Amino acid sequence: MKDARPPLQSFAIYLGAFLILVWSGGPFIWQFSTSFQLDKMLTSGSPSLIPRPFTLEHYYNAFVEKELHRYVWNSLVVSLSTTFLCLVVGSLAAFALSRLNVKGRFGILMVILSVSMFPQIALVGPLYLVATNLGLLDTYTALIITYLALGLPLVTWVLFGYFETLPREIDEAARMDGVSIPGLLWHIILPMSLPSLVTTGLLAFISAWNEFLFALAFTSNIDRQTIPVGIANFTNLYYVPWGDIAAASAVVTVPLIVLVLFFQRHIIEGLTQGGIKE
Repeated sequence: MKDARPPLQSFAIYLGAFLILVWSGGPFIWQFSTSFQLDKMLTSGSPSLIPRPFTLEHYYNAFVEKELHRYVWNSLVVSLSTTFLCLVVGSLAAFALSRLNVKGRFGILMVILSVSMFPQIALVGPLYLVATNLGLLDTYTALIITYLALGLPLVTWVLFGYFETLPREIDEAARMDGVSIPGLLWHIILPMSLPSLVTTGLLAFISAWNEFLFALAFTSNIDRQTIPVGIANFTNLYYVPWGDIAAASAVVTVPLIVLVLFFQRHIIEGLTQGGIKE
């Protein structure tokens, strides 16, 4: 039987949830509103949240004049490739460290985690020289390899924590039935770890989708530049097209919001379950 909350406590909870929603969603709502307003309204002394008049001019400018679709395609190729490789390599590493008899596994995990502690600004110079010597500038490969190195530590750690929650008796039963080690990972561990795979995959995808510094350093033309660099290129020396930037930002933000809302149950389960050891 559930305990009835006092009215004041319920009011405080709903009020707090509403304030968090406004604080988190307010910038997105304002950005979407900006994308439907004329430039003269955006620079007026009293901007309005409701577009008057309503216009799709900025979306036309973003896709037709500034070719936003090309940046979107580049980001999709890089982000999906990075996510796939992170899940493949990360799941193999996490499985080996969690289910196999690997000496010094926690030391290895600390080394993996230490890779993500270096600031990106300290890495961009050396990696630029490496990419130049290997002829990888203005290629998807340079971005994918870099994003893989940045995203792999988090993916490995989250998957390792989730694999640790799975009972060891499952491994023993599978081995007695003649299941090989690769079969154990593919047919048993991974299907049981779907929430963690969804969580880490989304985190890797969002990280690659939003990354700016390495994409700016490694690419110099529209054929390989990703969305953050493309939006930054909208500006010129004397004018900042706020409406076009807002339209492009709205287009690239909506897919992330939809993905997070669609997989929110798996995300919460994947992040919380990894912190519980059965």
